[in-house]
Amino acid sequence: MNVLIIGLGSIARKHLAALRSIEPGVQVYALRSGKSSNREEGVHNLSALDEADVKFDFVIISNPTSLHADAIEKVLGLGVPQFIEKPLFDHLDHLPLLERIDRAGIPTYVACNLRFLDSLRFLHAYLRGEGRNRRINEVNVYCGSYLPEWRPGIDYKQCYSAIPELGGGVNIDLIHEIDYTHWIFGAPQGSRGVCRSVSGIDIRAIDYANYTLLYPGFAASIVLNYYRRDYRRRLEVLFDDDTWAVDLKENTVRNSRGELVYQGRNSVLDTYTQQMQQFVDGVAAGSFFENDVHEAYKILKTCLNYERFE
Repeated sequence: MNVLIIGLGSIARKHLAALRSIEPGVQVYALRSGKSSNREEGVHNLSALDEADVKFDFVIISNPTSLHADAIEKVLGLGVPQFIEKPLFDHLDHLPLLERIDRAGIPTYVACNLRFLDSLRFLHAYLRGEGRNRRINEVNVYCGSYLPEWRPGIDYKQCYSAIPELGGGVNIDLIHEIDYTHWIFGAPQGSRGVCRSVSGIDIRAIDYANYTLLYPGFAASIVLNYYRRDYRRRLEVLFDDDTWAVDLKENTVRNSRGELVYQGRNSVLDTYTQQMQQFVDGVAAGSFFENDVHEAYKILKTCLNYERFE
């Protein structure tokens, strides 16, 4: 198997580790900005696509979000499936590119690995099966974490997460929460958001986001921030008769009495491997993927529908 990768940052290394655990003999080629780029063990550096005399099985696009469109366009002519790190883009001016992908018949998958976390998958399946007639009155989603500690040894203010021009900002960086809300509860009837950047971590990119997604019979609130020192990531579903809380950190679902409804077995790190396995299997089968560029584009529209206040 021959795989081309564009972007070799921390998230790319997770995808490569997942891929190598599935296909130990995979040959990885990285399209770099120049021949002087740092070498990565087991990765063949390329400064141009025609340097590799091989046919690629698929492409991984994991460079900064602001560069995704250029990367997608650059490899479109290869005619192979594309595995694209979330979020798809940093703005919505790329519909012509999606149309070109369609005309070329290229399978795409936008990587949102939390869809593979056991506790979220349990809730997704429950609401489509046993719990499909259970009335929901409210949904609350929260993710608070501390950006300065995300990448030890690196100045967080120099990372793309803190730089709006590179596609940084908590709303787009943590689009996972908007993504899994769409995935579990469906596309909302409407949405609105409020975003700011006024916290003590002192970055230009958005560090606080608050969205309301409207559904028939209930609303979902999503709150994200970059400045919470004690990491917390939760989803609450308020039914008529009970409240269920999904703790993503603990991978559990509990009811309002604190009783365990479900205990997940996998870790967040496992989800990268499970996600990659599904993608590799899909490529081998010639399949198209559920979370393709069109679904990801709809989710991005929710993400970017906000007012910014200072």
